[in-house]
Amino acid sequence: DVCSSDLSGFFIQEETADTDANAMTSEGLFIFDKGFGVNVAVGDVVRVSGTVAEHFGLTEINAVSSVKVCASGVNLPATNVILPFASKTTMERYEGMLIHLPQTLTVTDNFNLGRFGEVIVSSSGRLFIPTNIVSPGVNAKAMQAANDLNRLVIDDGNSSQNADPIVYPGSRLTAFDTLRNNDTVSGVTGVVAYTAGAYRVHPTQAPLFVASNPRKTLPTLPATGSLRVASFNVLNYFNGDGRGGGYPTARGADSAAEFTRQRNKIIAAISAMQADIIGLVELENDGYRANSAIQDLMNGLNAVAPAGTSYRFINPGISRIGTDAIAVGFIYRNETVLATGIAAILDSSVDKRFDDQNNRPTLAQTFVEIATGGRLTVAVNHLKSKGSSCASIGDPDGGDGQGNCNLTRTRAAAAMMDWLATDPTASNDNDVLIIGDLNAYAKEDPISAILAAGFSDLIARQVGSGAYSFVFSGQSGTLDHVLASPSLTAQVTAATHWHINADEPRVLDYNEEFKSTNQLSELYNGDAYRASDHDPVIVELNLIQ
Repeated sequence: DVCSSDLSGFFIQEETADTDANAMTSEGLFIFDKGFGVNVAVGDVVRVSGTVAEHFGLTEINAVSSVKVCASGVNLPATNVILPFASKTTMERYEGMLIHLPQTLTVTDNFNLGRFGEVIVSSSGRLFIPTNIVSPGVNAKAMQAANDLNRLVIDDGNSSQNADPIVYPGSRLTAFDTLRNNDTVSGVTGVVAYTAGAYRVHPTQAPLFVASNPRKTLPTLPATGSLRVASFNVLNYFNGDGRGGGYPTARGADSAAEFTRQRNKIIAAISAMQADIIGLVELENDGYRANSAIQDLMNGLNAVAPAGTSYRFINPGISRIGTDAIAVGFIYRNETVLATGIAAILDSSVDKRFDDQNNRPTLAQTFVEIATGGRLTVAVNHLKSKGSSCASIGDPDGGDGQGNCNLTRTRAAAAMMDWLATDPTASNDNDVLIIGDLNAYAKEDPISAILAAGFSDLIARQVGSGAYSFVFSGQSGTLDHVLASPSLTAQVTAATHWHINADEPRVLDYNEEFKSTNQLSELYNGDAYRASDHDPVIVELNLIQ
């Protein structure tokens, strides 16, 4: 009798009970060959004879020759499992098993919550990009190895994509009931599977998520300064057609309806920042005409600005900055600051180390605070991303945790330091602020090059090692920086990131694709949350004349 020895067969959970002759369990308990039928019920213990094999990393039984129900009505106890795991193979032994995680775990990634119903959790708080915390090389590799053992996917158990409803955090995700990174969940119980290159648990009871990282309606920093400067990556703000092309735009909205949704969110975010000077990143590089992207954004801000507030933008006097589809720019409040001197641009014609075929040209402008007469030069940047290789120009991934194109960014940073030292805006003042998306984390070489020139990392000073503005593959870090020259550092009163984007599920953004008719309204609100994928960085200063 195949059941006589013990009851160590496979236990059929509710999600896997199936009388189909070609039953395949999403938890990977077993797969029946086509044409082999069996009647099983929830709580049955079964003995299966067949061939054990790996299917894309998941253990399965096929070529099944025998299935017999050995017992019924069994209450299967869950096995306790603890994060972080001891090794890469720890979870292999739990495939198809019911497990319980007795810890309070932290949501460290919600990127695929809308698409696949996935939430990545970790123990002892969110995971950080190693080079945001430690030096590149040995230390970064060690931290990455530890991070890799401290993550597990909570899956909704639904094999379809773009499900409606999105079941987490509670009954459903909405624009007002979100699930943010750094929220927590306790007592997760479910069945283990391995798919898409990751171990995951399919809960057998609804996880209890707690909003441990609530939204903040305004930036959290004391209003101790007289002047506020911000930097904001506006995630391909393309208004089609400001002569850069109509819808679908090259990188941004696919339709006028999508752009309206995007525009509403961006304007809500910038308005709430109450900044006097805003450095913009990822603007459509379509010049400064009446229907250009930057003009459109300025018009939108002025339409909702309170009485006494009006915005202007910097026109550097050329048709467009560089050759890329996107560019940096400035918008500023006309009643609090005046632009003075010349708008200066750093590109490869100024310094060959600044590769403007990969880095977007830097734009610098000097402003005068009307109330105090204090001067400040601000340089806004968008350096080469890590997303594509620079091996063809002799800059491959060095394997030290800094990713693609590190030398390209570092050379650009060094060139910027030398350029700013020449006072390119004719300010006759040493107070300089570097802002923007440098595509380098806090401990990486480009930031080190700027610090070596005497600048201060204001986010590191004011917030500390827990700072972040971006989440990539479940790990947080600071790509959006604000760095002050030696003379300016003492005039800084506060600096922070406003976490309106990086912590939010991407499905809450302006895009309309992959959403049901219900979700087009339920998942969208014209507020600041998920206006972009980067958090804005904000600094307050008391300028000395």
